[in-house]
Amino acid sequence: MNTVHRRHFITCLAATTVIPEVSSTVFARPPFVKTTHVYKTVGKLQIKLDLYQPNDQATRPLAVWIHGGALIMGHRESVPDRVKTLLGNAGYAIASIDYRLAPETQLPEIIADVEASFRWLRENSAKLRIDSSKTAVLGGSAGGYLALTAGFRTTPPPQAIVSFWGYGDLIGDWYSRPSSHARHHRINLSPEDSYRQVSGPAVSDSRHREGDGGAFYQFCRRTGRWPQEVSGFDPLTMPAKFAPYMPLANVTPTYPPTLLIHGTADTDVPYNQSLLMAAALKKSGVAHQLHTIDKGEHGLGGGDPKQVRAAYDAIVPFLRSYIPN
Repeated sequence: MNTVHRRHFITCLAATTVIPEVSSTVFARPPFVKTTHVYKTVGKLQIKLDLYQPNDQATRPLAVWIHGGALIMGHRESVPDRVKTLLGNAGYAIASIDYRLAPETQLPEIIADVEASFRWLRENSAKLRIDSSKTAVLGGSAGGYLALTAGFRTTPPPQAIVSFWGYGDLIGDWYSRPSSHARHHRINLSPEDSYRQVSGPAVSDSRHREGDGGAFYQFCRRTGRWPQEVSGFDPLTMPAKFAPYMPLANVTPTYPPTLLIHGTADTDVPYNQSLLMAAALKKSGVAHQLHTIDKGEHGLGGGDPKQVRAAYDAIVPFLRSYIPN
């Protein structure tokens, strides 16, 4: 294994969200037919989504999954089997989307990709056999952030949101100051080598990037530069520039019902991020649930198994409350 591949492997171990299988009763995933579609083209870059549907001809409600990876890493094929099983057994078609990744593409255009994916799914709903008037959006970590952002940026908005260890704030100290957590100090490239990892053309699937985006993310967290590197805006001198892209600044009484799942020991996205979102939702009178996982790290590893199970068991009933089949 050469040095670059070894770095990439170590970074993936540090960055991958692991969704633990804690239930003794795990439903068999229904048979899906997966089709891949190009929903947007920018220059020569095709931005894709995968659509998973049960093997029948029924028109299904839609669940959009948005992957995590700090907006820098990840790809559409990482939709967790646990989530796929839950949603598939509940009768949903699942669309897992790619989007252009930072820093080669900056935050406003990343959000534009998410908006475009919802628009494409709506415009093509008849031939795809999905009911886009019944849409949920779910995502983990940065995907949780994008799911929360879809709640005020997409037209029409989804009927319900599930954020797994996501965040609504982009400019707080947790992201705009150097991190002391060991997970962000596992790769220590120089600034020059860190930027070299992401110096190529735009990508919407981190497997197609020649460099190691995870190493660049570690540089961003060690130095507190993540907000500026993914957006082009300085959070200390230009905080207002982030407002159009921050869920925490855009919760209103019309915001979709939201379920939040977060571990108290998360060292990548602080648990306080979901507390802040819950407080904003409560203030605006928005229906919501917050499922707290004691001692849960990023991805809930090490958390109370009963609490993890209860959180996952709550997802489908929550969605059905607002998106009846």
